[in-house]
Amino acid sequence: MPRRRVVAKREILPDPKFGSEMLAKFINILMLDGKKSTAEKIVYGALDIITAKKGEGEPVELFEQGLDKIRPMVEVKSRRVGGSTY
Repeated sequence: MPRRRVVAKREILPDPKFGSEMLAKFINILMLDGKKSTAEKIVYGALDIITAKKGEGEPVELFEQGLDKIRPMVEVKSRRVGGSTY
């Protein structure tokens, strides 16, 4: 067992505009050099453009639908057979 204590996992706070944790995580991934306000402007601007073009539905729902479409459906794991890994 390690001698140090286990560090607790931090909760991701939802974004202030839409209250979505998934959108907040996307903003954090998009952020460069700690410039969160710039990343938020980019994401919220893109969501405004999507809302203007589509017109229907919540922009966060459209964002989450897009993430579901690009998410892999099957996870491929390597398998070891006779000393070789496939």
